[in-house]
Amino acid sequence: METTKETLELLNDLVLINNDRIEGFERAIKELKESGEGLNLEPVFLKFIDDSRRYKMEIGTEIQALGKDIEQGTSASGKLHRAWIAVKETFTGHDLHSLLEECERGEDAIKKAYEDALMGEVLPAYVIDLLDAQLQGILEAHDEIKTMRDSVPH
Repeated sequence: METTKETLELLNDLVLINNDRIEGFERAIKELKESGEGLNLEPVFLKFIDDSRRYKMEIGTEIQALGKDIEQGTSASGKLHRAWIAVKETFTGHDLHSLLEECERGEDAIKKAYEDALMGEVLPAYVIDLLDAQLQGILEAHDEIKTMRDSVPH
């Protein structure tokens, strides 16, 4: 029973940090529109938002299979890595390079949350496979943001 509880906590924390990621990229899109900079990044950020929504649905299916409800909100109420919260608060008034640095920091946080979850010993193998596949998408997004950041002068 304790393993199920720990699994649920981990999965719900991942739902919450995906909520943070969605909110963070939505805020980044808003900042880009307001500044008039980097409008070509909107489709990229929308893809990352869609990815996190899909991740949440996949994780939510596993949570419901364990007989529980999916957490709502952001990780301010969770236990893992609240860096996307800090990212969302630092966007205003920054240039494109700084905004991309903050996005990369947020991606570092979600990457670490997934890596920490996968290092634990409470998750069933099929959940590990699911999270590992999601982590691969997050790693690709992280690298894409880093490449964009490196291409923007500061």
